[in-house]
Amino acid sequence: MSEQNKNLVKRFYNELVNGGNIELIEELLSPNYQEHLNPRGSGWDGFKQFAATLKTAFPDLQVTVEDLIAEGDRVVARVIVNATHAGNFMGSIAPTGRHVSFTGVDIFRIEDCMIIARWNHRDLLGLLRQLGASTLP
Repeated sequence: MSEQNKNLVKRFYNELVNGGNIELIEELLSPNYQEHLNPRGSGWDGFKQFAATLKTAFPDLQVTVEDLIAEGDRVVARVIVNATHAGNFMGSIAPTGRHVSFTGVDIFRIEDCMIIARWNHRDLLGLLRQLGASTLP
């Protein structure tokens, strides 16, 4: 089961996030999907809004999985995010054209072969420094 859960998370990053194949959302994410720490909310619509906001700010965003660890119904991924800041971010940071690279950790909960929850932790301070923001918006 652990390998199956890891493959699901790989598809989440490779096909949905990096590939931009938003049609996969109903195949990979549970209808009851909970996105913790997402200001746009949960569920399929919340994820779509969050993804669209990120793609506007960072249209070439790519996530590289460095570590993937699975146990029971949880999968933990250590990631590196690379992108170019080409659109408004967080409502107040105008595009800078800067390339950014920052790290993160995601914890996924899998239920019935679908992602039902994700806790998303990113080095937001490191990202903001790369964008030249001196304070949090």
